[in-house]
Amino acid sequence: MHRFIRINSGDNVLVAIADLKKGEALVVADKEIVLKEDIPSGHKIALYALSPGDQVIKYGYPIGHVVKRVFSGEWVNEHNLHTNLGEILQYSYNPQYIEKSTAKEGLTFQGYLRKNGDAGIRNEIWIVPTVGCVNGIVNRLAEKLRTECRNTPEVDAVVAFPHNYGCSQLGDDHDNTRRILRNIVLHPNAGGVLVVGLGCENNQLESFREMLGDYDKERICFMETQKVEDEIEAGMQLLRKIKDKVLEDRRVELPLEKIRIGLKCGGSDGFSGITANPLIGRFSDFWIAAGGTTVLTEVPEMFGAEKILMDRCNSKVVFEKMVALINDFKHYFQRNDQPIYENPSPGNKAGGISTLEEKSLGCTQKSGSSPIVDVLTYGERIQKNGLNLLSAPGNDMVACTALAASGCQVILFSTGRGTPLGAFVPTIKIATNTDLFHHKPLWIDFDSGSSLAGESMEKLCDQFVSYVISVLNGTYVNNEKNGYRDIGIFKSGVTL
Repeated sequence: MHRFIRINSGDNVLVAIADLKKGEALVVADKEIVLKEDIPSGHKIALYALSPGDQVIKYGYPIGHVVKRVFSGEWVNEHNLHTNLGEILQYSYNPQYIEKSTAKEGLTFQGYLRKNGDAGIRNEIWIVPTVGCVNGIVNRLAEKLRTECRNTPEVDAVVAFPHNYGCSQLGDDHDNTRRILRNIVLHPNAGGVLVVGLGCENNQLESFREMLGDYDKERICFMETQKVEDEIEAGMQLLRKIKDKVLEDRRVELPLEKIRIGLKCGGSDGFSGITANPLIGRFSDFWIAAGGTTVLTEVPEMFGAEKILMDRCNSKVVFEKMVALINDFKHYFQRNDQPIYENPSPGNKAGGISTLEEKSLGCTQKSGSSPIVDVLTYGERIQKNGLNLLSAPGNDMVACTALAASGCQVILFSTGRGTPLGAFVPTIKIATNTDLFHHKPLWIDFDSGSSLAGESMEKLCDQFVSYVISVLNGTYVNNEKNGYRDIGIFKSGVTL
């Protein structure tokens, strides 16, 4: 196994693949450097001497500038490296995207065809509260129905999704909550849904029902708890009716073009942009070539790499939507008197990421190289097959919920630090390094760290495609096995 990697021939830093010791000699392109200090795995090593103001190049792009003298063989980190990023920028459209082949069409999976033509990869019963006041009720109902469905293999799971919102919100903040809840209720991974309200909340059941449009009335039911004497008994009667319909469902062969996949990373480390995220990017290109859809979010983690993405927009209209996506999120930081580039997190820094540009250049590799066909606002649903961008923050639960609410049936989640998190759809955890894969087998579903040991990315992607299709066909991932399934709604406004 190699001890270090130089990602791009133009880089002036190396990345340690293992913990390196002071005094070790590394040979790079006939140049020998001697380490001036211990370098942790995943962290950067100066290949050449750098003076204050010199750019640090990684992935072939600047990730910041050094603020003090750094010698060849020294550790480059947040103590001697500072971001180049400023505030609001002006952008121009210079399209450089590559149209992808569609030669992989015809691939299939086994899923549930819903009445509106959408495809589900699970057949679950969900209980969704319109307001946080009824969280206790929806949890009790889920517990009771789970007991009744214990020996019912046709029902993949019974899940309640408590949250803190639905009342005391105003304007866009209130609308965001309603849109996310609407999209959850309409999601094809649910064979049936009970929507539970209180009666006095802002998010009134009747107006919420109108938001659903032409929904399947046999599978989506409503209960206003202030209007019934015994909400548990009334709720169970509705849930049993829903269960009877769900028991009729069977998997059928469907094309991959019906599957929309969310792309997310969390707890990134120095290997995220070398192993897991490039693997996801290669997978994304494969999936789009097969006629499917992928969605990239975490807008603050596009800052510093946004121009690369903008040049991949397939039209001027999409480019202008992306400019608005970036600048609107920067204005959001400014309205709240917060620095735009207060990132990476302590865990990122411990893993080897020093600036937001470095994080973004690694993060956006999940999008592969396909053209961007659309840009979605928060709470908006996918309209076009291909690579989409979605407005949401980097926060793991909020971003995962936004991806699933946009219509994604599954989420690919790369991590170098590890997390048990699960969204309301299957959330596949991909370790950036093999140590994490072995250390957290109850959290992690797939190891991309084998690419550091010499396994080709092409072979690894073939394995990953097979694994993802098995998940679509019904294989449970760890967050499902553990029962870790939650929602997080973006809070942006006054609470009354």
